[in-house]
Amino acid sequence: MIDDLAERLRKLEERIERLERILGGDDVETPRARKLSAKEFLLTKNPKSEVQKVVALAFFLEHQEGVDVFNVSDLEAAFRSARERLPKNLNDAVNKNVARGFLMEASSKKDAKKAWQLTSTGERFVMEGMV
Repeated sequence: MIDDLAERLRKLEERIERLERILGGDDVETPRARKLSAKEFLLTKNPKSEVQKVVALAFFLEHQEGVDVFNVSDLEAAFRSARERLPKNLNDAVNKNVARGFLMEASSKKDAKKAWQLTSTGERFVMEGMV
């Protein structure tokens, strides 16, 4: 009888400890951070021009999608994913970002196409609100 009471007491103590951890926040599962879609990302950055959309989507590709080096096809896919109209001349928009120091030509091609990558200046420009 004493052994039964001791076992019940031990189980009750375990339950109380679990409840205390839950109430204290130790056992509460934190929701996983959800990945932003291309559209949601653009809405947070509010780019003012096609050129700014290109650098913002380049940032998105690198930081959200894990694409270090991208080509025109990657940018077109990002524009479509964001449900944004493609720039009339995407290569021109990329070249304007290269001239501003936001993008640079990658050392190798990607899928036999010219490729670029985001520079630290471009990264800072997007992170600081594109101003």
